[in-house]
Amino acid sequence: MHVAIGLVVLVASAAALAALARRFGVSEPLVLTLAGVAASYLPFVPEIHPDPEIILLGLLPPLLYTAAIRTSLVDFRANMRTIASLSVGLVLFTTFAVAAVVWWLLPVPFAVAVALGAVVAPPDAVAATAVARRIGMPRQIVTILEDESLFNDATALVALRTAIAASAGTVTVWQAGGDFLLAAGGGAAVGVVVAYLLALLRRRITDPVLDTTLSFLAPFAAYLPAEGIHASGVIAVVTCGMILGHGAPVWQSAASRIAERTNWRTIQFILESSVFVIIGLQVRAILEGAWRSGLDHRTVVVAAIGVLLATMLARPLWIFPWSLLIRRIGPTGGVPTTHSAVVSWAGMRGVVTLAAVLLLPEDTPQLPVLKLLALVVVAGTLLLQGTSLPWLVRLLHLRGPSRAEMALQKANLLQQATAAGLAELDKRITPDTPASVVDSLRDRVTWKTNAAWERLGRSESELATPTAEYRRLRLAMLHVERETVLRVRDSGSADYEILQYVLARLDLEESMIDRYDETEEERLEPLAAPAAGDTCAHLRAAPLVLDPASPDVCAECVAEGMSWVHLRMCLSCGHIACCDSSVGNHATKHYGSSGHPVMRSVEPGEAWRWCYVDELLG
Repeated sequence: MHVAIGLVVLVASAAALAALARRFGVSEPLVLTLAGVAASYLPFVPEIHPDPEIILLGLLPPLLYTAAIRTSLVDFRANMRTIASLSVGLVLFTTFAVAAVVWWLLPVPFAVAVALGAVVAPPDAVAATAVARRIGMPRQIVTILEDESLFNDATALVALRTAIAASAGTVTVWQAGGDFLLAAGGGAAVGVVVAYLLALLRRRITDPVLDTTLSFLAPFAAYLPAEGIHASGVIAVVTCGMILGHGAPVWQSAASRIAERTNWRTIQFILESSVFVIIGLQVRAILEGAWRSGLDHRTVVVAAIGVLLATMLARPLWIFPWSLLIRRIGPTGGVPTTHSAVVSWAGMRGVVTLAAVLLLPEDTPQLPVLKLLALVVVAGTLLLQGTSLPWLVRLLHLRGPSRAEMALQKANLLQQATAAGLAELDKRITPDTPASVVDSLRDRVTWKTNAAWERLGRSESELATPTAEYRRLRLAMLHVERETVLRVRDSGSADYEILQYVLARLDLEESMIDRYDETEEERLEPLAAPAAGDTCAHLRAAPLVLDPASPDVCAECVAEGMSWVHLRMCLSCGHIACCDSSVGNHATKHYGSSGHPVMRSVEPGEAWRWCYVDELLG
C-alpha cells in the first residue's frame, strides 16, 4: 500500500509541476528536479533508492521508443555523419576526458575513472527534447540533438560495462572493441528483425486496441532479445522504433495510428515528468553519503567542479574541430558555425546518467563520491545549459521555420493531396455513381484545404471564415444532440448498448471536425496577409513577379547532392532556392549572404511574398 501511494503521489506531483512549467514557459526538467531536491529534505518523504535494472528496463526502452517513432529517417540520413560523430566519437572523447580529471583528483583506479566518464558522457534524449520543444530552433539542430541522444546511450553503456570489467582485470583492448561492434551491429540487427516481424502482424491487425497493445510491447520485444545476446538493447529499441514510425502510414490503419500517438504521448509525459523528480529525490541521500565518505570535503568539491567543467567543455572541444573538418572534406553533411555553437551547449544529462551510476558495483572505490559527481553533472548541466540555451539561441539570431512559412507549406501540401484525391475520384466515377455522392466527396476533400488557405487569408477584422463558422455551428449541434441522447439514457427508455453506440458516433464526428494544430499564441495572433496599406517598405518596393534565374531547380541543392521540398525566388535578383523545410535551407542562406529582403513562392497556385527583414507576409 505504501508503494502504491508513493507512486500515485509521484506521478500526480510530477504531472502538476510539468503542467505549471509549461504554463509559465520555464524548463520542465529543471523545475521537476528542483522540486525533487526540495522534497528530499522533507521529513515525511522517504529516501528513494531506485533499482538500476528497473530504470534501464522499465523507463529507458519506452522513453527511447516514443522518441524514435517520431524521428524522421529522411532527416537522420541527411545528418548521419554529424550524428555518428556525436553519438560515438564525442561520447568516447568525453568518457576519457572526464576519466583523466577524476583519476587526477581522486584516489581511484583509472578503470573506475573511465566508468564514471562513461556514466556522465551521454546527453539525455528527454532533456534535449524538452528544451527543443520549449524554444524555437532550426529544424537541423533539433534533428541532431534528438537523434544524437537516441544513439549515444548505447556507446556509453558499452563503455561502462567494459570499464567495470577492466576494473576486475578481465578485459583486453581487443575484447573491448569486439564488444562494441557486437553491441552496435547486433542491436541494429535485432531492431530490424523485430520491427519487420511486428510490421507483418500490424498488416493483419485492424483493431486499434490490439494494435496499441502490440505497440506497448515493441520496445521490450526489441530490448530484451538484444540484451540477451549481449548486444545493445538501446540501439535495438531505437532502430525498431524508427522503422515502425517510418512505415506506420503503410502498415497501420488510421484509427490505430491515432490511438498509438495519443497513448504514447501520455506515457512519455508521465515517464519524463517522473524521471526528473526521481533524480531530485536522491539528492539528500547522495550528498550525505559523499560527505561521510572519508575524503576531505575540499577535495570532493573540487572534484565535483572539475568533472562538471570537463563534461561541459569536452563537447565544444569535439564539435567545432569536427564541423570544420566536415566542411573542408566536402560540401554536404556540414553544420553552420552558429548551429555548432548551439549543439555544443545543448549537453544536458538526465535519466541515463541516473541509471548508469547505479550500475557501479558496491565495492567500487569511493562509490558515494562518484554518485555525487554524477548528480552534480546532471543538476549542473540542467541548470547552467538548460536555462542559458534559450539565451544563446536568441543571441545567435536563430529561430525555427516561421509560422507563416509552415502554414503555407501545410496548405500547399494539403492542396497537392486534395488534387490527387480528386483526380482519383474522376477516374473511379461510373455511370451508376449518384451525383450527390460525388458532390459530397468533392466538398469533403476540399474542406480541409480551404480551411488552411482561409487561415492565411483571414484578416484581424474577419476571423469568422466559412470553415470556422461550420465548425462553430456543427459543434453547437453536436452538443445539443449529445444532451438529447443523455436525457434518453437517464429516462431508461433505451438499451445501454444502443446509447453507447450513438454516443460513440457523436464523439467520432466531433473528433473529425477540422481543427487547427495551433498553440494558444497562434489562436490569438492570426497569420494573415496584411492589407495593402500595412505592408512594409521592402514589400512595397519589391516587384510581384520577376524572371527566375534558374527555373524549377535549386542550384545549391543540385551542387550539394540534396533534395528540396519547395522552391522560393528572390525578388531582387531572381535567384531560386529551397525553403526552410528543405535540408539546405538555401533561400534563407541567400538572404543571409546577399541581404536581399523579399522572396516569393514559385510553387503552382501560390502568390505570396515574404520579407525577411520585417518578418512580414505579403
